Order: sequence, then C-alpha cells, then structure tokens
Amino acid sequence: MARDHGFHPVRITRVVRETDDARTFVLDAPWPYRAGQFVTFRACGALRSYSMSSSPDTDGELMTTVKRVPGGLVSNWMLDNLESGDVVEVTRPAGIFCLRETSAPLVAFCGGSGVTPILSLVKSALATTRRNVRVLLANRDADAVIFRSVLAELSELHPDRLEVHHHLDVLNGFVTETQIRNFVNVDSHADFYICGPAPFMDLTERALRDHGAGADQIFVERFGSADASPAEQAEQAEQAERPEAQAADAAEAAPEEPKAAAEEPREDGTVTIVLGGKKHTVPQHPGETLLQSARRAGLAPPFSCEAGNCATCIAQITAGEAKMRVNNALDDDEVAEGLILTCQGEPVSADITVVYED
Repeated sequence: MARDHGFHPVRITRVVRETDDARTFVLDAPWPYRAGQFVTFRACGALRSYSMSSSPDTDGELMTTVKRVPGGLVSNWMLDNLESGDVVEVTRPAGIFCLRETSAPLVAFCGGSGVTPILSLVKSALATTRRNVRVLLANRDADAVIFRSVLAELSELHPDRLEVHHHLDVLNGFVTETQIRNFVNVDSHADFYICGPAPFMDLTERALRDHGAGADQIFVERFGSADASPAEQAEQAEQAERPEAQAADAAEAAPEEPKAAAEEPREDGTVTIVLGGKKHTVPQHPGETLLQSARRAGLAPPFSCEAGNCATCIAQITAGEAKMRVNNALDDDEVAEGLILTCQGEPVSADITVVYED
C-alpha cells in the first residue's frame, strides 16, 4: 500500500506542560509529514487522533498536543501517566488539513485545542511563503489559552505578516457570526482554516459562506462524529474540547446501524474483505459501507471516527470500485491509487475487494 497506517512503537522524548489541562508530547519519530496533519494513538484499548503542533519546516522534532477531556479515556490517561522515556503506539502522520500552493492570505479560526494544527500551519506559512497570516483564537479564559507565548514570539518575529486576536468567552461571550465576518474584513479572497468544537466550526463555516467565501477556500478539521446530535454538540461546546476525544468511545459503543425492514441483499453483488491475510465474502447490501459489510461478515477491522476524518479504517481496493461519502483524510493521489476510507466507501461495482494492511 502507498501509505503505512499500521501502529508503531514510538518513544516520548519530552512532555511539555502547555496549560493545566494540555500537554505536548515530543515523539522520537523521524517521519516526514505536512503541516496540519495528525497521528493516531492506540491506548487503553481505544484509538484517538491528535494533531501535530510542530511544523516540518521549523521544528526538528515531531510534537503532538493533547488537551484533557472531562471523562475522556485516552486524554486523561496520557496526561496523568505518560512521561519522558515511555513508549506509545502511534500511526504515521495522515490528514489533508494542509496548506495549498497560493499567495492568498491565510485566515484561521480556532477554538480551544483546535489551535494545535493551526499553529503547525502558521509556522510553515510564515517560514516558507510570503503570505499574510491572521488567527482568531477563542478560549474560555486566559488560563485556557494554549501556545500563547509561541504565538506571541511568532508575532514579534513577523510583525508585518502575522496578526493574532484572542477572544475570551468570559469577557466577550461566545464568538458570533458578525465577529467572524468582521475579522475576515477585506481578506475575502483568503484561504480559511477552521478547527475547534463542532458548534464553533459550524458557526464559523456558515458565517464565511454567508460572507461569500467559496467551498474551495474553506478547510475544516473534524475529528468528531459527522452525525452528532444537537445535544451531543452542545455538550462538546460546554466542555470546549475537540470532539475527537469522545468520538472513538461513541464509535466503540455504537451498535451496528439497523437496516430498513424492506432492505434485501443484492443477489448480484458481493463485498470481499481481506483482513489478517484471510478472505471473507458477503452479499452487498444497498447503502452499506465497506466497514459495515466487514462487520456483518463477523470481522473487527480498524476504525475510529466513522466520519471520514481520521484514516484509521483505510484499506486498498484491489478489484471493483467504490465512492466515498466524505473524505477528509486521503489526497487525490492516494484515492487514484485505490486507497479507500472503508467507513465512508460504498460499492459502485457489482463486486469489490478491499484489503486491510496486516
């Protein structure tokens, strides 16, 4: 396969305290990566994806930053237990929340620990381009601001190119669509990057579209479930946490989606899954993803977010074709090579074979 999504033992070289509830883990992992990408950890019997706060253009070490989630299985374990010298299981970097080649300004909106991939992008943009960069960073209060000193240093180094605006909810209330449009101001031709709690991202994207931004200008990093209920989204907003920290727990606990009573297997179509070197074939079911077909075959393939974001469920199509409902993890070249997010892939050919990496 073109991309290695297996888990590898990686040693932690340093743990940096960012705030009371956020830590940066410096990893001894000399892998190539792009600014804005993430890695996936396997810990406590669960999978979690966390973005890099480092940049390959400015940092000699790979760093990922984790914020504690109230009741979160993995984030709490990592912050309470991991120390320098410990070994963790991690995938190689993945994700497409990256810079594109353009001279347009970069305008970013981040909430809470959503600043993590934004910092990576900002570092690379300042180091490798002449683009102007503006960041609106929303937090509950001053003590919750991650990377305040790093952003201040970058602002001092690039006073004519970097503007950072801190929005504190305790002083100014929650960010509004009007404030987002006002922050954009004359930079309507910019590339817009958004990361944070789901309600914050939805509001920001809506405000940008209403302000005239095109879909090709807006880049959103989502780790949470694509179909979270309003109550779940409200809970995420109240916790001011990145949604990926709860996503895998929900995915593990969620039962297989019920099928409509009138739905019948297609007699003329099959899905063949190769997992662990063993082949399993089941009839196609209309509207069923490849991951759902694999589960129906009694298999337990890897997955995490089930929203097309984390790439944990990646497999290789070796025969047939499929389409993806959502793809926020694979680039065009990887799709052309036959890689598929099985949680989002639906067969479009009568027969299809997908192979999970051993």
